[in-house]
Amino acid sequence: MTPAARATDRSALPLPVGLLMALIAGCGMPLQGRVNGALGDEIGSGVGAAVVSFGVGLALLSVAILALPVGRRGLRAMPGHVRAGNFPWWYMLAGGFGAFFVVSQGLVVTFLGLALFTVANVAGQIGSGLVVDRIGFGPGGPRPVSTERFVGALLALAGVLWVVWPTLAERGVGFAVVGPMLMPFVAGLLMGFQQAMNGVQTRHYGNPLPATFFNFLVGTVALILTYLIMLPFAGPAGALPSVWWMYLGGPLGILFIGAGAVLVRFLGVLVTSLGLIAGQLLGSLAIDAIAPVPGSTVSASTVLGTLVALAAVVIASAPGRGLRFR
Repeated sequence: MTPAARATDRSALPLPVGLLMALIAGCGMPLQGRVNGALGDEIGSGVGAAVVSFGVGLALLSVAILALPVGRRGLRAMPGHVRAGNFPWWYMLAGGFGAFFVVSQGLVVTFLGLALFTVANVAGQIGSGLVVDRIGFGPGGPRPVSTERFVGALLALAGVLWVVWPTLAERGVGFAVVGPMLMPFVAGLLMGFQQAMNGVQTRHYGNPLPATFFNFLVGTVALILTYLIMLPFAGPAGALPSVWWMYLGGPLGILFIGAGAVLVRFLGVLVTSLGLIAGQLLGSLAIDAIAPVPGSTVSASTVLGTLVALAAVVIASAPGRGLRFR
């Protein structure tokens, strides 16, 4: 794609609208975490809850992709896109990265705590956002590491650290936790590439439905295999509950993945990731204020850290010249 074509492509969605979409999609993630956490507690298996969440999302997407003309056209066009070299076939395996993130949650959150897990994962997302944009791996072509984007990335990480600092200070960070922190960090790195791969597919399909469908298909298969591998050690999950809202994790995941697949084309991977991260902080703040779990409070550090993350999104999305590293 020529620079002029990329400029036209990026301007198709107004920047404020794109940032608002990223914030709204990000707000759904803490709610998904609350829903999947409740489901995992109910059935006694975090991976089992992830299988159910992905499975519900896959069922909804299967109905949509077969019922809607844009979905059927996307499925029919997929082999042609691969043969034409518009994207490699393995781009459709991006859902495996999402499954890896969920598995990493189930394996190390209990040991690390949510604060350390979040910091490591966000650091990975920010790092991959800078790299993926710089090399032009996403659908919008190369985006230089400008001063504004670099400062915004650092501010976003600072905002997340500010939010979780009380927990980190209490928990402490020793040598024993550095190794386990690599797993959420790698998961964050992969999330940037996942968004870029989804964005490239979405650009050619013309809508995010096929790419989101393949994400849930591959993710569901990967999680089922993980569940079966862990079954001899962790035991089977319990019976599924009859509470309807415990099955909303899948639809919320569709919102998150679909929005990311659309937005990376216009905002780039870094700004999309920062918008989603800021949205997650906003969503967590709203949940703690409206429906807190026992022992949770809305602290000044949470509010201020969220404001810093919002400022980071605005700064990183500003136009600027690339940094020159000598």
